[in-house]
Amino acid sequence: MSVAVIGAGLVGASVAYHLARRGTPVTLIDRGTAPAAGVTGGSFAWIGGCSGDWPGGAEDLRGSVLADYRRLEAELPDVAVRWSGSLAWDGASAGPGPGEGRFLVGADEIRTLEPGLCLPPDRAVHTPSDGGVDAVAVTGALVRAAHGLGARVVLGAEGVALRTTGRRVTGVISSAGLHPASTVVLAAGTGVPALIAPLGVELPIDASPARLVRLAAPPGLVRTIVAGPDFEVREERPGHLLMTVPVTSSGDTALRRLRAAFQGADDCRVLDSRIGARPVPVGGPLLGPLTPDGSVYVAVLHSAVTLAPTAGRLVAKEIVTGEPAAELRRCRPSV
Repeated sequence: MSVAVIGAGLVGASVAYHLARRGTPVTLIDRGTAPAAGVTGGSFAWIGGCSGDWPGGAEDLRGSVLADYRRLEAELPDVAVRWSGSLAWDGASAGPGPGEGRFLVGADEIRTLEPGLCLPPDRAVHTPSDGGVDAVAVTGALVRAAHGLGARVVLGAEGVALRTTGRRVTGVISSAGLHPASTVVLAAGTGVPALIAPLGVELPIDASPARLVRLAAPPGLVRTIVAGPDFEVREERPGHLLMTVPVTSSGDTALRRLRAAFQGADDCRVLDSRIGARPVPVGGPLLGPLTPDGSVYVAVLHSAVTLAPTAGRLVAKEIVTGEPAAELRRCRPSV
């Protein structure tokens, strides 16, 4: 058995790492010159096992999210999650209201959690178990670990395409040459439809644009993951904030909102502002064989950063053992 993984974002890196841990020969291929060069690098990277939207089969994976991230932290010293918890209010994208693992807190508790808020809401949903990661750093750690376990990493590969022999996919071709494989895993996000077009197969994958703004800020200005109706913001590391705003906004708009929302934000400045096209499979994650012979396996999901460690573990186990994972039953592509 040998596996080629197309896409060195967090999902592809997770699949490659978990395959390599099982001793499977694996090649990770990407057109970028570094891991996480695509949409992963523009992710807000909010890790939540209780909050958020969980469409389709994502609901069956949510229970493993926190445990899988803690497992990765134990396995790889370079993986570090900021377990800061989150605060969400007024229809923010954090998802449902109070429930298991989520608590309704009042103004006094909000001031304790986020003393810098200028106008804290009367009520918010607090999820203590939520956290955030540096998605680029985690992807890099997974790629390095996979390489250390024997995986081949091919970056800067142009013209990546599936190689077919008869009706079977037998590997990947690119400017870097031929990469034979008994199974090809497609973890290229919004690039997957173009890869599978020659097979006469279509998958319902939308592209959802999002603006991510990086800002320099006083350390500790934001203590949790704050999700209000107009923006989300968290501290990625001391002195650096990540912020999401509507895609039609700008970095300057994000800065104005931050200064209006937090005391002590006058000295903040924009470091970077970018728009990324997040892959959003219609109906939930797509994880499973795409062809009857199993030579092509798709791995596209949202929220990819949250679910990547769990998905990578289950996909690798399924490919190596040949035994369907019960948790992926509702994630299968319909072709």
